[in-house]
Amino acid sequence: MTQLFYASTLFGAMTLAAAIDEGRFGPRKGRRLLLVSNNAAIPEVTPPLDEAPGFAALRPRFDEVWSWNDIVAPLHPSDWKARIIEVPMLSRFLRSHLSLGEGPDELVLESIAVPPSRTLAGLIKDCPITVYSDGLMSYGPTRDPLPQEISGRITRLLHLDLVPGLTPLLLAEYGVPAETLSDEAFLNVIEPVAGGLPAGRPMILGQYLSALGIVTPEEEAGLHADMLRGLVARGFGAVLFKPHPAAGRRHAQQLRETAREMGVELTTVPETVPAESCFAALRPELVVGCFSTALITARRQFGLPVATMGGELVLERLTPYENSNRIPVTITDALLPRMSADGSLEEPPPVDLGALVGAVGYCMQSEIHPGLREPAAAYVDAHGPARYFKRRRLAALELIQTPAASAPPPSEPGTLSRLRRRLSKTLT
Repeated sequence: MTQLFYASTLFGAMTLAAAIDEGRFGPRKGRRLLLVSNNAAIPEVTPPLDEAPGFAALRPRFDEVWSWNDIVAPLHPSDWKARIIEVPMLSRFLRSHLSLGEGPDELVLESIAVPPSRTLAGLIKDCPITVYSDGLMSYGPTRDPLPQEISGRITRLLHLDLVPGLTPLLLAEYGVPAETLSDEAFLNVIEPVAGGLPAGRPMILGQYLSALGIVTPEEEAGLHADMLRGLVARGFGAVLFKPHPAAGRRHAQQLRETAREMGVELTTVPETVPAESCFAALRPELVVGCFSTALITARRQFGLPVATMGGELVLERLTPYENSNRIPVTITDALLPRMSADGSLEEPPPVDLGALVGAVGYCMQSEIHPGLREPAAAYVDAHGPARYFKRRRLAALELIQTPAASAPPPSEPGTLSRLRRRLSKTLT
């Protein structure tokens, strides 16, 4: 028996390890292969997940580790996909390259709607597929429709119970059952890698919003600077910055300059160290970010105080409305305290999170979730379109009524108009 796992992030690899330890893939019979992918904008300058310090503890669960980047080089793994005419040849090549024979017996993927996962599912056929969650996105609808050849093979969705009581929308339209992984199994695979970093300091979680085109580089730098100002205003003189693994070094360099101007001691956490390892080892006094899944794991799995900043800006900028980041930012913005640059913390107003996420999910993908229309309409009627919805989107879905345009005054008959002009000339 051969099982082929795919992961592009250390968080994903930790989730796989937790599922394996919990017995979700059965007893170890035959080979377990892990295919890793570095999907950073410039993977050549970004360390892959299997070189991260925390990966060493996960490595024994797999018999072999392969690099998808090496297989498709020099093409980028997030962009490349096989043409239809190439699929038979490349499928045989991949099976030969990984010594799969007639296998694998199971294919385990993340982010199934996009490459590389979708590419792999199209090349490796005739086996069941398990999809596992890559964070808060699992609570949103499937990004793109899947062909029957892929959707018909998906047997389950494994996910961490990041928001208790909230059911994933991902793959629900295909009748795929969702299975939760226990917090205990996930916490047991986390290696508290500290690397001599100071404990107890507040932490800023960086993302790569500008690389995704959500905000400009200047706005993202400004957001990080405001997070730092907020922490300083709350009395902190030393701060940790955890950049996103795919963001490169620019963010840390810019924030270091801001910290120097403010007289703040800023320590940068290596990008290869997972945020969860920092939470376990350093116990930050406060974790601040925009809409990272790590904000939720910090609060739920580690009991740390957290705060968000920039959610309203991101909600306004996300395009198209179907953007998969919309559900993560909606959840964090509606659920977590919001910090301002003056250091003040404000609790979000009470909300029925399940109803909100369902309404947003319906507006994102109304055609595949028609059953959510009535509760979505009820939510919008009760709470209005502010913050989480776009009026044009709601109007297009007929969830709100657009004001009727005022009718132009009726035009005068031609004969009457000519008489008026003649009379005007006579009087002048």
